[in-house]
Amino acid sequence: KTFSTPHGGGGPGACGVGVKREIAPFLPSPKVYKKDGLYVEEIPSKSIGKLLAFNGNFANVLRALTYLMALGKEGVAYSAQNAVLNANYMKKLLSDDYDMSHDGICMHEFVMSLKQLKKETGVSAKDIAKGLLDFGLHAPTMYFPLTIEEALMVEPTETESQESIQYAVEVFKKLKELAVENPEYLLEAPYTTYVRRPDDLEAARKPILSFQQSLAQESEE
Repeated sequence: KTFSTPHGGGGPGACGVGVKREIAPFLPSPKVYKKDGLYVEEIPSKSIGKLLAFNGNFANVLRALTYLMALGKEGVAYSAQNAVLNANYMKKLLSDDYDMSHDGICMHEFVMSLKQLKKETGVSAKDIAKGLLDFGLHAPTMYFPLTIEEALMVEPTETESQESIQYAVEVFKKLKELAVENPEYLLEAPYTTYVRRPDDLEAARKPILSFQQSLAQESEE
């Protein structure tokens, strides 16, 4: 993931924010700065005060900073170029099989609409995403942006090789064939994962938010 910060499923996204010197006195408090070799906190003179979780996702920000420093000025540009290249390469290879939400060159991600496919076969974006799991691929972002019906947002990222992208494309094409020739198969996918299709409505109404030892032991066995 770009700058090592995951945000699939709506979170946790995080980033560093820079402001001009004139704005600094108004920043949320406390502010961390270095003094005599130590990191200390101070409250800006006109601070608006603390915000909820004002330190944010510190680990994510730290990872992003470490990644940026490791890449350097040239590396960041090269990384960004690869991310854009990978996305456009994959988009081009899939454009004959899937409807793209927008024509032309994309940035680091592209969005496919499976509206027509669902209309013709009954196979939804979610069904294609579930089918990917049987081929060892993590599903892309589903149903976002909300303005595009049956959306799948694909983001290859800068670290994927041409071979891995080619494999993903082949899987997407295979799933499209299955949707047309045997839609019932995809409606029950995945078949190889430990957990297949949880009840989304039940999970939303009665979420399990604590670790359960019995489930963990069963998984290991």
